[in-house]
Amino acid sequence: MTSYAYRRYPYRRPAELDGAAAARRPVLIVGAGPVGLAAAIDLAQHGIPVVLVDDNDVVSVGSRAICWSKRSLEILDRLGLGARMIEKGVTWQVGRVYHGERELYRFDLQPEGGDKMPAFVNLQQYYVEEYLIDRAQSLGERIDLRFKQRLAAVELVADGVEATIETPDGTYRLAADWLIAADGARSAVRALLGLPFEGHTFEEKFLIVDVRIDADYPSDRRFWFEPTFDRGESVLIHRQPDNVFRIDFQLGWDADPEAERDPERAMARVRRVIGPDVRCEYEWSSVYTFRCARLARFVHGRVLFAGDSAHVVSPFGARGGNGGLQDSDNLCWKLAAIIRGEAPTALLESYERERGRGADENILNSSRTTTFMTPKSRAERLLRESVLALAPQFPFARALVNSGRLSRPCPLCGLPGFAADDGSVAGPMRPGMPCADGPLVDAAGRPGWLLETLGTDPVLLAFAGDDATAVRAVSAAGEAGIPRLRVVVVAERPLVVAGATVRVDRDGVVRARYGGAPGVSYLIRPDQHVLGRWPRPTAAALAAAWRACLRGEAA
Repeated sequence: MTSYAYRRYPYRRPAELDGAAAARRPVLIVGAGPVGLAAAIDLAQHGIPVVLVDDNDVVSVGSRAICWSKRSLEILDRLGLGARMIEKGVTWQVGRVYHGERELYRFDLQPEGGDKMPAFVNLQQYYVEEYLIDRAQSLGERIDLRFKQRLAAVELVADGVEATIETPDGTYRLAADWLIAADGARSAVRALLGLPFEGHTFEEKFLIVDVRIDADYPSDRRFWFEPTFDRGESVLIHRQPDNVFRIDFQLGWDADPEAERDPERAMARVRRVIGPDVRCEYEWSSVYTFRCARLARFVHGRVLFAGDSAHVVSPFGARGGNGGLQDSDNLCWKLAAIIRGEAPTALLESYERERGRGADENILNSSRTTTFMTPKSRAERLLRESVLALAPQFPFARALVNSGRLSRPCPLCGLPGFAADDGSVAGPMRPGMPCADGPLVDAAGRPGWLLETLGTDPVLLAFAGDDATAVRAVSAAGEAGIPRLRVVVVAERPLVVAGATVRVDRDGVVRARYGGAPGVSYLIRPDQHVLGRWPRPTAAALAAAWRACLRGEAA
């Protein structure tokens, strides 16, 4: 008996089946998983109406993606879900790695502090989808959610797509300017367009078991190589809400999937991990193999691929769902700017480059993890045995132990579309970096955070020591002619500056992270990546950087 009541969403007969004029839609999204739903909400918040179709009517069955990184939590916070994710999820930042019964080392992913979001939150995918659907429905007519409606055919035309949608009551046609394919690893859109999915399939099989444990188990991520309690190569355990624990068992290439997913057999394995006397209840299990693969291109005319429809990796390192949310975050502000007529379609080439880099980075890390976890040659196994033997004593060996390099945001430094950086501003927030967070207070002394202040529009982030410095930044921003550009001023004390949002950095955390001497300013993209930074910006420099960004050119 599962502890979660899977929510179903009603099928509604579309008006198109009854002869209603089918209005052309700006965006059609296929797939109501986390990536598709996040894209729908993001576009709606940018004022772009969307229709989203999914062939199912229930949230994901089983925990599936569970581990949400700090960057994903920041993205979801901008979509209106951050507080709900933190309230329900299990927060963790410490991981432990064992060899047999011996602990090799432990790591702390966020020792510094000073961020709104934790390093990681564990939350089952069905909760995340439920929260995303609730948020989408709260946006009213801007998002048209259509469940039990399957994409049966798609045709690319010069200025958009023509889709055939199949429902329980028949089929209808739907025209859209753009189509976002977020329909997962078995993407129907990819299959209908005949696009090859190039990569490598790994033979090793893994068993996932979700169990409810009535015991005080720790929230730390724990990973065992060659555990003494199981005959497999590795075991990973994560805590989730509702006292549900996710346990991954490495089975070997010759395991029988049907036999291994049998609840009685799966629970026998679980008992060897937690002990015979702990109260435990079976919830769900699955056996999987995985691929590391990607499309050669994510942009095919007016069809845009995101998430698992564009690229897949192993689950170790939590790079699948987190990478997909970064896709959506990167894509949607650009697509909105194109639809509003503020940017050329060439801007999507930057989506291709930037998220292509992210996919390649994730595939590389995932492949390296798989090689370490499932050595295929004598040399690979000897290397692993040596590293595991040396790790308890030598830090260099610990750095080589690979139980899954955990998801991190992909820096975009050096790619076209970002301003050149001459190093005249100190600090790690170079053009192409995702923005770091930090605590701030408003004029009334109410606490807040930098990232929530930046929001989802382009921002000039200016550091000021006095009113005059802040006024110069506001003047440069006004003359730059960037649509919807907001000015956020960070100061050591309260200032009153017309045309700017002023926040006070009492603890100096934000100034330290951004090298925020008076006059230093950053141009921030709507996806909260640094576009450029200057000791003192001019309107011409801001305008040139934004123009180069929209054209995907070197600034």
